[in-house]
Amino acid sequence: MICKILVVEDDADINKLVTMNLQDMHYEVESSHNGAEGYRLASTGRYDLILLDVMLPEMDGIEICRGLRSAEILTPILMLTAKDSEADRVVGLEMGADDYLTKPFSIRELQARVKAMLRRVQMMSKAVEQESPDAIIFNELEINTSKRQVLLNGNTIDLTSTEFDLLYYLASQPGLVFSRVQLLDKVWGYQHAGYEHTVNSHINRLRTKLEKDPSHPEYVLTVWGVGYKFRDQV
Repeated sequence: MICKILVVEDDADINKLVTMNLQDMHYEVESSHNGAEGYRLASTGRYDLILLDVMLPEMDGIEICRGLRSAEILTPILMLTAKDSEADRVVGLEMGADDYLTKPFSIRELQARVKAMLRRVQMMSKAVEQESPDAIIFNELEINTSKRQVLLNGNTIDLTSTEFDLLYYLASQPGLVFSRVQLLDKVWGYQHAGYEHTVNSHINRLRTKLEKDPSHPEYVLTVWGVGYKFRDQV
């Protein structure tokens, strides 16, 4: 099945370059130069991945990301941000983006990141289907691996694809501690110094959705100076 990608970037040259290179990788690509139009297209939910610039006319990338996640559109989002805009990267991740890439970026890095994101979703889905129990249950939390669904006290918790994969990876190995670099490698599929914000922001979002008191988490724990773990169920 051919993966469908939406590119929302107002710089005509960058948009064209990204679109052409993704098409060369045999992906089906649609593009938009306008935030409002990009949001309308993304809201259809028919894409496997969205590449989203932060600075856009009419509706910026942060607002688009927030709107999509509020509408329970969980399509993976790769945000394109300026090199010196750390605040935008953090806010974008907190709003539900799955990853970010800083400008200027090489086409090789873009291609590698896109392939890693799409491959991760496919591989984690296969792992869930073939190797994992149907559900991981800890207290009021249930992770239904075959349906990629999370229940808390019987209520469905909406997680993005990456949030689910991160939670599943930790919960399937309770008590084991993983560094941010290890999680980047195993969940996101790459290792790059400086991208630890990606892990931190996703942990924060998971805690906001799962924990009664995110400042004193019951499930996803911090091991200071090392990384994170899922509470040991023994």
